[in-house]
Amino acid sequence: METLEKITIGEYVAKDFRTAALFSKYGIDFCCNGNRSIEEACEKKAVNSNDLLKEIETVLALKSDSGIDFNSWPIDLLADYIEKTHHRYVVEKTPVLLQFLDKLSRVHGANHPELLEINELFKGCAGELAQHMKKEELILFPFVKKMVNATITDGVIEQPHFGTVENPIAMMMHEHDAEGERFRTIASLSNNYTPPADGCNTYKVTFAMLQEFEQDLHKHIHLENNILFPKATTLEKEFSAQL
Repeated sequence: METLEKITIGEYVAKDFRTAALFSKYGIDFCCNGNRSIEEACEKKAVNSNDLLKEIETVLALKSDSGIDFNSWPIDLLADYIEKTHHRYVVEKTPVLLQFLDKLSRVHGANHPELLEINELFKGCAGELAQHMKKEELILFPFVKKMVNATITDGVIEQPHFGTVENPIAMMMHEHDAEGERFRTIASLSNNYTPPADGCNTYKVTFAMLQEFEQDLHKHIHLENNILFPKATTLEKEFSAQL
């Protein structure tokens, strides 16, 4: 902890851009005033420096999930994982990115008009993903869990109001395609998330966060399109065959 305290805010963000969201949450400017220590910045904002340092340590310790065999998981567990990991990620990162993109558009939009289009595209993405995730959490995922529970208890499931699980799945996959295309446009406009030479720290962090957001979205879509949805469809057909 003592070593961490000696690192400036700007050095934290340079080391791992994910810490920028923490500083933003507490109203600490990591861009123009990034040369301050944690202690100095926290004192000015009346923030407990030890609490912030613990949160930073948690962020720095986060590891990739690339070694997990998701294909071996029960699909109700996978649905829970998607909701608690990827849906929660979107909920946490979206407001930070919206704030940063608005700031960049105001400060740099005149010299970099592509920022205005990126900002509008991400706003559209934020709104669509919020609705998309609610449909999964309130309609699709509960039905998946009902099917799994019925296999465990030898129970029966009533036909859902959406007819077959293939119907909401088709809608979710269509929406996945739309967001994938939207982010391909964002990547193109941002030169694959490469900030310009005159880009400030906020510029660099925002593009890094956008790139991470896209990568997380790709994992999210992969888990659903390639694992959860096909297995849910197969499970429903097994129930139908028993009727």
